[in-house]
Amino acid sequence: MSMHSRPEVTELLMAWSNGDSAALERLTPLVYQELRRLARHYMAQERPGHTLQATALVNEAYLRMIEINRMRWQNRAHFFAVSAQMMRRILVEFARRRHRHKRGGEAQRVTLDDALPVSATGTDFVALDDALTALSAMDLRLSQVVELRFFGGLTVGETAEVLKVSPETVMRDWKTARVWLLRELSSGGSDAT
Repeated sequence: MSMHSRPEVTELLMAWSNGDSAALERLTPLVYQELRRLARHYMAQERPGHTLQATALVNEAYLRMIEINRMRWQNRAHFFAVSAQMMRRILVEFARRRHRHKRGGEAQRVTLDDALPVSATGTDFVALDDALTALSAMDLRLSQVVELRFFGGLTVGETAEVLKVSPETVMRDWKTARVWLLRELSSGGSDAT
């Protein structure tokens, strides 16, 4: 998404929040390519032959978002944060269905890298979701930082904007959460928490 369209996206999101269905039609082409880019990146980390495609992930997330009643969109970053949550839920639901018979099996290690939203090949989204759920019970903001950066691909500044904290706080939370999650995932502790 080009930098000059950010204010336009925010204006359209607010108009859509106020019931303007035409705003949704104008918004879709502005955000769709960014959502596809994120979804393609997520799907590139999945095992070869994965049956869920990036387009299907984007479409499902988008359909769920437009069905949310009375969402009060704040800005572009808020929209992509909610998109990240939707994509996370879809990937976790898909993984849970796929691994239902393997519940409790050996989890794969997930690497959280500063440079990329998702950086582990064959990411175990179920184990990550379980760990994030445990983390959110301990510290909700830490889990939100991970969700926004890891799933949403938001920058430190965008994450700070969504959470209404300073970029320094986001970086501190990001480092703390990564250490906690890596320890949790490598020990398989998310099942025990």
